[in-house]
Amino acid sequence: MNQSTNQSLRIGILGCRGIPNHYGGFEQFAEYLSVALVERGHQVWVYNSSLHPYREKEWKGVRLIHQYDPEHKLGSFGQFVYDFNCLLDARKRNFDLLLQLGYTSSVVFHRLWPSNCHNIIHMDGLEWKRTKYSPLIRRFLLKMERWAATFGDSLIADSIVIQEYLSVRYDQRSKFIPYGAISEFPVDVKFLEEYALKPHQYFLVISRFVPENNLEMIIKGYLESGHSGPLVLVGSLDTSFGRQLKQRYQHASNLLFLGGIFDLAILNSLRHFAKLYFHGHSVGGTNPSLLEAMACRVVIGAHDNPFNRAVLGEEAFYFHSAKDIHLAIREEQWAPAKDQWINTNYKKIQNEYNWEVIVDQYEAHFSSILKDRSASIAASSLKTSGSRRFQTLPQKKL
Repeated sequence: MNQSTNQSLRIGILGCRGIPNHYGGFEQFAEYLSVALVERGHQVWVYNSSLHPYREKEWKGVRLIHQYDPEHKLGSFGQFVYDFNCLLDARKRNFDLLLQLGYTSSVVFHRLWPSNCHNIIHMDGLEWKRTKYSPLIRRFLLKMERWAATFGDSLIADSIVIQEYLSVRYDQRSKFIPYGAISEFPVDVKFLEEYALKPHQYFLVISRFVPENNLEMIIKGYLESGHSGPLVLVGSLDTSFGRQLKQRYQHASNLLFLGGIFDLAILNSLRHFAKLYFHGHSVGGTNPSLLEAMACRVVIGAHDNPFNRAVLGEEAFYFHSAKDIHLAIREEQWAPAKDQWINTNYKKIQNEYNWEVIVDQYEAHFSSILKDRSASIAASSLKTSGSRRFQTLPQKKL
């Protein structure tokens, strides 16, 4: 379905920690999109944090721009310094388009956004609703969201829900392009052996350890069920909330905290052979880990919110509370619909959330932006030229 244009674009991608992915959703997105665009003949630069373990200047044809990132010294404030450094560099480049992934720490410097290219803002989720932040920070994030919606040359929403939100709250149009996922990949039961897991006899969560992902709700519901199969939790424990959870439930022998895993072969195998996959994310757009679970053909239990329902439709069971999870585990209320849910969700990955389809949409959108921008510049130039000619006509004598 490759619909590559004849025009080679110069594209900068800013707002992630860098590629290859060692962190999360935006990094994974940047990895897939940048490599695919290079394969189609475009020139792509991705900004990489100085803390990123990959130190080379190029990866699979994508050019990497390493910028100083003091997050290890300054905490979250270091992200602002990193984005500031990236923007200063971007002003020196001759990008056609600068795709900014998220807005939290870059929109503060919107006056520094390069004026010689089109600034596209990927609006991410509703960051100001994340309960891990204090009320003051949440008010700040809401203001940043408003600035991003106001000052971005164009906006991208990865969820229909986010697109509608931007329209209603800010009266701003955005382009809906979801995340993508790979539908064909190998899985191997051997990866379970390292963790002493048996196929279809364990429950799985892959998530960042933050409150809004409802991890404690899932844990409580699982423990209340009394099920003998283990609950496996994958995600970095290097957060205060993650450390609290592990300490609080360290005596629960059936809880397995595996920490962060970034090997896709292992992750996909864990998903595919799970009895149930729990997706507790409650804030955000189209979540990559949810799409990957759908691609792995596993039964999904999801937190009941508009974002998850927009992706899963009726092909999942939904939970609001620990009791819902308890009932789902004990009664297996999803069993009659299991095959239909799995097959329908997999078809969605093949037809709607396929990476090639997603890249097609991005490439077409980028080309359309440049075409409209060129036409606007030409029209403006013609108008200015015509105005000057008019001003130089000799005055008639009265």
